Amino acid sequence: MSKHDPRTVDVVIDTPRGSRNKYKFDKKLGGFRLAGVLAAGFSFPYDFGSIPGTKGGDGDAIDVLVLMDEPVFVGCHVKCRLIGGVRAEQTEKDGRVERNDRLLAVPLKSIEYSPVESIDALTDKLLSQIEHFFVSYNEPKGRKFEPQGRFDAAEAAEIVHRSRRKVHKK
Repeated sequence: MSKHDPRTVDVVIDTPRGSRNKYKFDKKLGGFRLAGVLAAGFSFPYDFGSIPGTKGGDGDAIDVLVLMDEPVFVGCHVKCRLIGGVRAEQTEKDGRVERNDRLLAVPLKSIEYSPVESIDALTDKLLSQIEHFFVSYNEPKGRKFEPQGRFDAAEAAEIVHRSRRKVHKK
């Protein structure tokens, strides 16, 4: 992997693995704010964050689930390698349907996950559990998260690249 590998991204973690609390960066505040609490028995399966300088279909920075050895703190920047993602549509409470993919990545500094180069290295069972988490996470909010398939690291990198071009055009 070269220094300029398009799969390499900086992810800012907003919610650590194992947390029931969901945090979100508040631009006006200049810091993280509690955005919600998951129901008892639910927690984030891995660290969850976003890629600064991008904008997804939902208007927020592109979301990334980072498969890590141990959780990190809220606001931590983690240099990651994209390995693929889950293509999804999300139906909002008002009936709007928008694309809301979830990218998957591994940290460059990892013992357990550093050998993972592709979504194909993950088991179907693990990927199904990740998809189920996002389905279950959205239900109490009156939203429907519908996985539409999975994609590889090259497509994940292209999603980030297109998003950055759009953000910097404005």
